[in-house]
Amino acid sequence: MGPGHDAPDFQLPVLGEGGVRRLSELRGRVVLLNFWATWCKPCEDEMPAMERLHRRLGDTEFELLAVSVDEDAEAVEAFRTRLALSFAILHDPDARVSRRYQTTGYPESFLIDRRGRIVFKYVGPREWDAPVYEARVRRLLEAGGGAS
Repeated sequence: MGPGHDAPDFQLPVLGEGGVRRLSELRGRVVLLNFWATWCKPCEDEMPAMERLHRRLGDTEFELLAVSVDEDAEAVEAFRTRLALSFAILHDPDARVSRRYQTTGYPESFLIDRRGRIVFKYVGPREWDAPVYEARVRRLLEAGGGAS
């Protein structure tokens, strides 16, 4: 699954908040979808930058969804608390959604435009609050209906 494809819809539970989140409900927003695990050191290393990006763009139509493939929800909650993460963490314990996105490892991320199309696929960790990534998100936000 890569750029130019429609992002597969899914519904997963939101840890710590209760309820579920469905990707299709976020149509009209720019979404950074990140697949990760607590046992993945590169995943942990990129989380602080994701938190900074989330806080920086909090007043926009940007949504950050971090999908944990850990089996143990309590381990994910402890991880969230330890790193003081405020963005939505979804739980995919059987990696069903991860497989739909054809991930090959963790972390792996997808930047999705307002129409629900994958614009960028990133394999490996990123400094998400670096100017290049923030600018990509802002361009998509400014584009209104589509990718740039």
